[in-house]
Amino acid sequence: MLRLAGRTAAEQGVRNVTWVLGSDADVPAVGALVGRESLAMAVVGQALHWMRHEELFRTLRPLFRAGGGIAVVANGTPLWLQDSAWSRALRAGLEDHFGTSLEATCGTSARDRRRYAEALRSAGYTEVRDTVIDYSDELGFDELIGGVCSAIPADELPDDRAAFAERIRPVAPARSVSRDD
Repeated sequence: MLRLAGRTAAEQGVRNVTWVLGSDADVPAVGALVGRESLAMAVVGQALHWMRHEELFRTLRPLFRAGGGIAVVANGTPLWLQDSAWSRALRAGLEDHFGTSLEATCGTSARDRRRYAEALRSAGYTEVRDTVIDYSDELGFDELIGGVCSAIPADELPDDRAAFAERIRPVAPARSVSRDD
């Protein structure tokens, strides 16, 4: 993401931006480096569900200059919970592999979004909005497996990801799939 963001910024002639890779645990150190009221924006991706979001929102708040804020970007319904034949087959294969029922939405459900919005308001953010953009995207097998692996807790990730992918391949669609297919 950082490589693509940097390339796009360069192509657009944007020079007043700095891209920083870190986790929610790194925000206090970033704050010490940049100081209060120095950030225009922070973008948090799909991984927000792994973070202590209440603490993150409070810690970031004093770092934003007037008009600054947080954008949370998520991909919508996880691949294994969509209402399609291939999604149900994927879910069954994953449930068999992990020996559990898969119900987690990775923080993308309407309930989760309301919870994040309330946490933002509680941290002092005043202009909290929720925008949903419906889209479709074709995914190949590697992208499908990458999306699945990004949702698995680190301590549960298979040690041999290639073997995991091959175990899931028979239940995955034979063609590229659409996110909302």
